[in-house]
Amino acid sequence: MQVTAAQVKELRSRSGAAMMDCKKALVETDGDIEAAIDHLRKSGAAKDAKKAGRIAADGAIVIHVENGNGVIAEINSETDFVAKDENFTAFARNVATTILSAKPADVETLGQTDIVGGSGTIEDARQLLSAKVGEKISIRRFAAVPAGNSILAQYLHGIRIGVIVALEGGDGTLAKDIAMHIAASNPVCISEADVPRALIEKETEVQTAQAEQSGKPPEIIEKMVSGRIRKFISEITLSGQPFVKDPDTTVGKLLKAKGASVKSFIRYEVGAGIEKKEENFAEEVMAQARSADKGTP
Repeated sequence: MQVTAAQVKELRSRSGAAMMDCKKALVETDGDIEAAIDHLRKSGAAKDAKKAGRIAADGAIVIHVENGNGVIAEINSETDFVAKDENFTAFARNVATTILSAKPADVETLGQTDIVGGSGTIEDARQLLSAKVGEKISIRRFAAVPAGNSILAQYLHGIRIGVIVALEGGDGTLAKDIAMHIAASNPVCISEADVPRALIEKETEVQTAQAEQSGKPPEIIEKMVSGRIRKFISEITLSGQPFVKDPDTTVGKLLKAKGASVKSFIRYEVGAGIEKKEENFAEEVMAQARSADKGTP
């Protein structure tokens, strides 16, 4: 199979492996980036294979909490400049308020809903904003957290990362601290019981392949893999992670000491999993200059 330079570049960026190792891995996996990452990890060539997709899109995360009900949404733009524009900010805020009020089932239904704080539907307002700022604007996703017996806390890190957490027991300060931790540490789930079986099986396969290269007896390899999987689980679960404000304790131990537990959490990061075209501004300027020259008498 013909492997492109762009594929090698992406794999090298995501894995940290050498260029030739990346090219060989892509050839072995018929150009499948995710499979190539696993191949590199098994061979030990990858320094840090990132499972999450590249974060390349711009926009903002908006959160609105009212009367114990909360909503978090991701609104995308083409540039961070527009994401900070007051018109975009007002639109995002009205979208969140509308979701909380109308409780639409999905993004498509939301688009046909009358916007709170404006006129017409959400889709009408989106099109008007897009025309005004000169960029494509889209509502990518949203999630609602209904009121209950939980303490609802929110945390926004700038406009790019947002978290809502529902806490049982404890207090508002603890809930806010947990939300801040989730924003910083990006856990996959709350506890070991919540870790998808397929994720553990995949990591076990990778760690086994790496351990077998040591040449040690099977029983030693088994212990090595077991230890690495325990470490992996602690790294991806909220309860197993060291608390960001006190790394000497885990979040799980902190919650237990406070008589609290996390019921649920939602973490959004702008552009997670979306790839945006890399712009070559030098070429763009030259293209515009050439176009202007052609139009000059």
